[in-house]
Amino acid sequence: MIDPLSPEKLRRHCDPDLFPFETTEEIGHDLHIIGQPRGTQAINFGINISSPGYNIFVLGESGTGRTTAIKRFIEEKAQNDPIPDDWVYVFNFPEPHKPISISLPPGMAAILRDNMSSVIEYLRKEVPRAFDTEAFRNAALEAQHKQKDRRDDLFSSLQTRAAKKGAAISAGPEGMQIIPLREGRPVSPNEFEQFTKEEAQAWKETAHDLEHMLNETLYQIRLLERETQEEISQLVRRVAASVVDVAIEELIQEYQEYEEVVDYLEMVKKDIIENIYLFRDEDEENPSPAPKEFLLRRYKVNVLVDHTRSAHAPVIVEFNPTVPRLLGRIEHESHPGGMTMTDFTLVRSGALHESNGGYLVIRAKDLFTEPGAWEALKRVLIGGEIKPDDPAVRGGTATRSLDPEPIPADLKVVLIGPSKVYYSLYDMDEDFQTVFKVMADFDEFMDRTFDNELEYAGFVASLCEEEGLLPFDRTAVARIVEFGSRIADSQKKLTARFGFVADLIREAHYWAMSENRVTVTTEDVLRGVEERIFRSNRISTRIRESMQVGKQLIATEGEVIGQVNGLYVTKIGEHTFGQPTRITARTYVGREGVIQIDREVDLAGPIHNKGVLTLTGYIGGKYADKTPLSFNAQVTFEQNYLGIEGDSASATELYALISSLAEVPVRQSVAVTGSVNQMGVVQAIGGVTQKVEGWFELCNERGLSGSQGVIIPAANVEDLMLRVHILEAVEKGHFHVWAAETIDQGIEILTGLSSVVIHKKAADRLKELADAGSAYYRN
Repeated sequence: MIDPLSPEKLRRHCDPDLFPFETTEEIGHDLHIIGQPRGTQAINFGINISSPGYNIFVLGESGTGRTTAIKRFIEEKAQNDPIPDDWVYVFNFPEPHKPISISLPPGMAAILRDNMSSVIEYLRKEVPRAFDTEAFRNAALEAQHKQKDRRDDLFSSLQTRAAKKGAAISAGPEGMQIIPLREGRPVSPNEFEQFTKEEAQAWKETAHDLEHMLNETLYQIRLLERETQEEISQLVRRVAASVVDVAIEELIQEYQEYEEVVDYLEMVKKDIIENIYLFRDEDEENPSPAPKEFLLRRYKVNVLVDHTRSAHAPVIVEFNPTVPRLLGRIEHESHPGGMTMTDFTLVRSGALHESNGGYLVIRAKDLFTEPGAWEALKRVLIGGEIKPDDPAVRGGTATRSLDPEPIPADLKVVLIGPSKVYYSLYDMDEDFQTVFKVMADFDEFMDRTFDNELEYAGFVASLCEEEGLLPFDRTAVARIVEFGSRIADSQKKLTARFGFVADLIREAHYWAMSENRVTVTTEDVLRGVEERIFRSNRISTRIRESMQVGKQLIATEGEVIGQVNGLYVTKIGEHTFGQPTRITARTYVGREGVIQIDREVDLAGPIHNKGVLTLTGYIGGKYADKTPLSFNAQVTFEQNYLGIEGDSASATELYALISSLAEVPVRQSVAVTGSVNQMGVVQAIGGVTQKVEGWFELCNERGLSGSQGVIIPAANVEDLMLRVHILEAVEKGHFHVWAAETIDQGIEILTGLSSVVIHKKAADRLKELADAGSAYYRN
């Protein structure tokens, strides 16, 4: 019979004396990506290659600290990248619904905005003053007087000509009228009716001639009015230009290196002069229905991206990547009368604008829960330009909106998500391979080498420094390393899910503070582990209570034929725990072979069914090499109502079956886990640490007798990271863990007999069943 494993085999300890420090205060602050050489190399490649489409998809499970670590990693790389340009939107005077985008060196967008604001405020003060002068008023009056004099001359000349024809021009309610005269006085209507036919005809011809003269005079007066209005307009332009030219020209000189800005300022200057009424007194006529304040907004500069405070290329992490938050948006505002209006000043930036020239980090689960976000991001990456979203017209709504000039997109997008998302996109979305050419595969585990243990120590030190936690002494760091192996379910690996590790560090700090310590010790870390388990183990505790009171039948002492304690793992929330289950087998006369009851009633999954068929192959190969098998055997998981999956109990089922065939009882103080192949080799399974601990807790609550223990596959020994109190029980001989390589080794532990004897008894029993069956079927 094989010997139980020594305590040293059940948990890989980390020797704190090997650490070259007393506390983590002696370690430098460096929060970098740990244990991911493949992933970091891929990210470096994706960042440094400048060709289009080399955006990065980071694969890895949640809890690995990917988002935070990658942000820090990229920020470090971005330190040497240039600060990108600022971007502004300005009014497009020829096409107002198409705002113009202009790029400027970092920090200059805000300066241009402030300069334009200052100029407009200056003009609002100085323009009224320029027009409120005696010279301007006199010049305007002079033009009006000249118009009046010339108008009077024209009417006087027309009256003289009319008088010579015996007529006069009179202004009436219906306009200018031509009336006949007799002896210098107007002819009354009665007198006009007494005109002879010849007199009426003569007057008609005279009136006709005078109408032509009147129309020509009115035409000349209209020309005169237009000339006068143009003369006054030119006067207004000259006065306006005397103020506007000086103010705008200063800006033009300041921005003469930037052609787009100069072109814009020239348009501003021309438009202000053409619309100088916007800057004159409030009682000036406003030809537009819109308020002056709204119209004056055309001269503002809308700063979309401002890098005034940036020290390097931007690194943006967007946790809410809706379409508007990615692309930016066009806002609308309500005005009196129920009108909804928008203009270029209501264009807002999005994450793509803010990260343009740098890096944008998005979690896949955030992106794909927002309708339209993935398609919007793809359009930007494929088209190479960013255009703000307008919710008001989304879906084809006929709403007047803007069509802003797109901004060229030049950024790296880092998308973080699980492997299944990456491979689904790769297979189903033809554009995905075009825009995400770099895969950075983040492993969930890292090798447990001394160098990586030091990396763990560095992580503890950095987190303590960053969050103001107490320093950890080296014994506490050693326990953190062991916790990393426990989460990884391996003595040779450490977890790379640093979110879990960071939580334990914070909780150990809390318990140290509660004890008024100045450093975190191993006791604080162990308490942190135990408290985490206690907070989430209510259900596992209730399950064990049901076993204690006999509602769920599990024996931990004695011997029974055809009955073996199996082990399985359950995960509820963050708590993963092992628990026992009773597996029984009954054999009798028949020809149906092994019947797995759970499979027959559809409570077993395909992997479990494969395990049952595999153990059937073992039975056939072991006992039917010369004669056919003829028996019935029923195997089941007792009190199972929720279903079974996996083959980690196939060895346990085989032990129960062999015990029933051999009619030899097995120890109920020993639980078993392991898969088996057709050759009788015990194979590795998952969750071995939790399974051993689940059986130990039940036995411990009932009282350890020294005979209790667990048989595990030998291949799983290096996966054991048992809790400290279990190691103490093993050290004292109160509990045991055996590692079986073959079914025969497990048989000897469970029965206390040689496996040869057991197999002989089973073979004899099979022959008896076959003989009995033959006799029955013959009769």
